[in-house]
Amino acid sequence: MELKIVLSGELPVRCAEALEALAPELGIAVAPDGISVRGHRGGALAVCCDGEAVCVEWAQPVQFYRALSLLPRPLAACEIRETPCFETVGMMFDVSRNAVLRPDTLRGFLRRMALMGMNLGMMYTEDTYEVPGQPYFGYQRGRYTYEELRALDDYADLLGIELCPCIQTLGHLNRALHWPALRHLQDNDEVLLADSEETYFFIRQLLAAASAPYRSKRIHIGMDEAHGVGMGAHLRLHGYEKPYDILHRHLRRVLELADELGLSPMMWSDMYFRLESPTNGYYDGPMPSRQAVDAVAPGVSLVYWDYYHMREEEYTEQLKKHAALCAPTVFAGGVWTWCGPAPDYEKTRAATLAGLSACRKAGVPLVFATAWGDNGAEANLQTALLGMQMFAEFTYHGSMEDDWLARRMRACCGANAQAFWDLTLFNHMPGMRSGEFRPVNAAKMLLYQDPLVQLFSADVQGFALAGHYAALALRYEGYASEDGAFASLGKFYALLADVLAKKCVWHEQASQAVISHNTALAKQLADGLSSAIDAVETLRAAWLSLWNATNKPYGFEVIDGRLGAVAARLDTARRRMRAFAAGECDTIPELAEPALPYTRRPDGTLDGSYHVGEIFSACKIDG
Repeated sequence: MELKIVLSGELPVRCAEALEALAPELGIAVAPDGISVRGHRGGALAVCCDGEAVCVEWAQPVQFYRALSLLPRPLAACEIRETPCFETVGMMFDVSRNAVLRPDTLRGFLRRMALMGMNLGMMYTEDTYEVPGQPYFGYQRGRYTYEELRALDDYADLLGIELCPCIQTLGHLNRALHWPALRHLQDNDEVLLADSEETYFFIRQLLAAASAPYRSKRIHIGMDEAHGVGMGAHLRLHGYEKPYDILHRHLRRVLELADELGLSPMMWSDMYFRLESPTNGYYDGPMPSRQAVDAVAPGVSLVYWDYYHMREEEYTEQLKKHAALCAPTVFAGGVWTWCGPAPDYEKTRAATLAGLSACRKAGVPLVFATAWGDNGAEANLQTALLGMQMFAEFTYHGSMEDDWLARRMRACCGANAQAFWDLTLFNHMPGMRSGEFRPVNAAKMLLYQDPLVQLFSADVQGFALAGHYAALALRYEGYASEDGAFASLGKFYALLADVLAKKCVWHEQASQAVISHNTALAKQLADGLSSAIDAVETLRAAWLSLWNATNKPYGFEVIDGRLGAVAARLDTARRRMRAFAAGECDTIPELAEPALPYTRRPDGTLDGSYHVGEIFSACKIDG
């Protein structure tokens, strides 16, 4: 039931206009005959209601909108006070891994952020923004125009949210550098060529174009995972230099350019640790050396990113290492959306609670969630909403209890939180134990596992996969029927579970049929693949519809190609199994091969497989 309110007192700028935008999510309308809501600007967030009138204290505009989302329905007496433990809590939107969110989709995320009380939105754009004079930058990738980003910044500002650009100025630029027109800027196929004046002219173009649409002077300049810096074209041109020296020189040039444009930069911190790690890792090195400390340039904040650890003391130790670098440190945690079509909320919850607890005790001022789309952005970004809610509720409420999160998901997103929690069941099932740094992602492994070259047979032996996914399909049919705003998302997962169930019937019995020469079972399995192929096509159509409702059309060609390959291989398997059942061949060699462990470790835990190329075939797919 819609709640009518009338506003008075100290209110955020353009409050009535913002509430008009938020009305669908809030269920509130500004009307002259409404209940009195009086605002007061103070030092925290507080709501006081006597059942007939409401007083709201707020320190930032988003806190006013969060306060309204906390009102009980129907309206009843309440007293609520929340003091955020972080100055800034944000969400980074990955719009660089094939899926480029539609502006309308981003506006929907911004509205929900306002109700959650999140005050920073970060647009992670590697090459998906327009750069005047660089036609190949983001070509055929769905890049945003200046006008699109400016309009989004206006909308965020209306809601009291700072929106800022996040770009790359060293590594992670493969999609730009692979074009022949930009290859002269390569150190290697991912990394820009440091110490080249052409590179710094290019970076100035990037900084100017990326920052131009935004009010914020904050900018994230990337600089992470620049593997092989100085070891490609730079080595051929200049000879060997210590990577620290190259990084330090390059960073100073980038910061000079940022300073010219009046920008306040932050950067990922991992390269300061990788260069001293025995494994080129981020988390296993010693306390930073004098060389690392000296390489940090003044005027930049360091972003400690950690999506993996599940114990608070591990984050505490890493924060101590960052403190030794003598630069301001902020924190990025992760909503595990990058492990395939379904996110992992078991991992998300453990890592988020541990990481944010350590940050609160260490006095970290800014934290934000990331939701990466590595390897094709298969998980629709709407699935990250529960993770965003976790970050918000920890910030304001100090904890993330299931009941409270469920209430807040319903208030801020109009969603059933359980439907989001249960997405983890696509990747885990009872008895399946997961590695810490590469959590098992059964949904992706089983979706793309070839029906003949079954690389994961030994790993998943003993799990009743077909029955598990058949039950999950029914569960998500139920969620789709009850969750209006997310019905298409629920339907997609019902169809995904159906495909996995049908494929797993084959995966669990195909080798047995061939090895035991059971031609009756072979015929039954071959006939069953007709239904599986139809289910893949139904899933593909639903996936396309969901993609187009959320993202620009670019990038779905990758999903189309993957599902087309799945259907084609199921058809090949059907033909060959029918031939075997009819006695036209004595065996199917791929299915007769002994099953060997692939991702199963000696202790019985399973690692995930995050790239289709390592799932689909033992042969090299590209090259």
